[in-house]
Amino acid sequence: MNKPTIDEQMAVLMRGAEFGDEQTKEHMREELRERLIQSQKEGRPLRIYCGYDPTAPDIHLGHTVTMRKLRQFQELGHQAIFLIGTFTGLIGDPSDKDTARPRLTMEEVRENAATYIEQAYKILDRDKTEVRYNDEWLADLTFQDVIELASHFTVQQFLSREKFTLRREKGEAIWVHEFLYALMQGYDAVALRTDIQIGGTDQLFNLLAGRKLQVVFDQQPQVCLTFPILVGTDGELRMSKSTGNYVGVDEPPEVKYGKTMSIPDSAMRNWFELLTRWKPERIDQLFEAMEEGNVHPMDAKKQLAWEIVSIFDGDEAADKAAAHFQRVHQKRQIPEEMPVYILAEPENVVDVIAAADLARSKSQARRLVQQGAVRLDDERITDIDTELVVEDEAVLRVGKRRFLRLENQEE
Repeated sequence: MNKPTIDEQMAVLMRGAEFGDEQTKEHMREELRERLIQSQKEGRPLRIYCGYDPTAPDIHLGHTVTMRKLRQFQELGHQAIFLIGTFTGLIGDPSDKDTARPRLTMEEVRENAATYIEQAYKILDRDKTEVRYNDEWLADLTFQDVIELASHFTVQQFLSREKFTLRREKGEAIWVHEFLYALMQGYDAVALRTDIQIGGTDQLFNLLAGRKLQVVFDQQPQVCLTFPILVGTDGELRMSKSTGNYVGVDEPPEVKYGKTMSIPDSAMRNWFELLTRWKPERIDQLFEAMEEGNVHPMDAKKQLAWEIVSIFDGDEAADKAAAHFQRVHQKRQIPEEMPVYILAEPENVVDVIAAADLARSKSQARRLVQQGAVRLDDERITDIDTELVVEDEAVLRVGKRRFLRLENQEE
C-alpha cells in the first residue's frame, strides 16, 4: 500500500483541531505541512508527543481525544511519545482550574503512573510507542536553570491567562509554583526534541511556551495542535476524575455503556465528534435525522454508547453491554407486579392485547399497534399481523401504563 500523500495526511491530522482563532490555525496548518514535507525529504519520522499528568489512577475518555490523534500519527509512520508527567504532576496544571489544584506527593504520582501505560495501550500501538517520564530531566534542573527558563517570560503573560484572570477578579490566590508549570511543560519539548505537541485547547499557552524555549535552545520550534475539550457526563464541566463526571477506559463495558447513556442530549455532538470512529458526514447525517424527527435522541445515544464500548472492549462486549442496559433500563420502568399471559403457541399481537383487556376492543388494539404505542421488551411493534413468540418470558407494554408479562406454557 502506498504511503498517504501530504494532502491525505493533512486531512487526517488536522481533523478536529481548534485554536481559538483562524489565524493561529492557518499558521499551524502551514507549519505542519512544511514539517511533513521535511520528514518525507529526510526520510525521518516526526516526533510527536502529548503529556498526561497522573493526578488520578484512571485514564478516562477525556484523555483519549489526544491519544487517538497520537495513534493517527503512528499509523502514518511517525514516532509517538506518551509522556507521563511524573514531575509536572507534583505541581498540577492550572490551565483548566478556577482554583489551585491540591498538590500530590511523588509517591502518589508514581502509584498513579503505574496504571497509565497499560490503559494507554488500549489506544496506542504498544510496539510503536515511546513512553517517557518527565522527572528524568526536570528533577535534575538546578535553581539556576529554572531562573534561566523563567527569564524568557513575563508576569503579564501568565496573568493574562483566562483562569488566572478569573481568580484575580474573585480575589483568590495565584501561587508562584503554578507559574512554573508552563515552564516545566515547555522544557519537556526541549528535552524530547519534538516536532509536534498535542494538547487540549486550554493548553495552548503551555504548548507555545515549548516553542519559545526550543528557539532559545536552538531547536526548530514545534508545531502545536490543540483539540476541543470533552465535556463530562454532566454535559457542562470538562471530564475529570475529581468532579466525578468521567468514564474510565478500564471500567466494565456495561458501566461505560450506562454512563454514556446518562449524558444530556446537549453533550452528544461533542462526544460523537471527539470519541467515535465516525466520519463527519455520518455524524452530520445522524444529527440532521434527529432534527427532522426521524431518529430519537435515545436511539442515537445507544449508537454512541455501543461505539464507545466497541472501541475499547470489542463488538461482542458492546452487544452484551447494550443488552444489559436494556434489561436494567426496562426494570426501572415496569412495575414489579403485572398480569401474566401464557402463550401456548404464537399468537397475534392484536388478539393478545384484546384478550388481556389492555384495550377496549380489537379495533382499538389495532390502532395502538399502528400508532407505535406497543412494545415487546424494548422493541416497538407497528405491524398488526405480528405473531408474539417468547423463549422464556417478555413484557408487552401498551401505552405508558399498561403491562403484560408473557410466559411460555410449561411442558
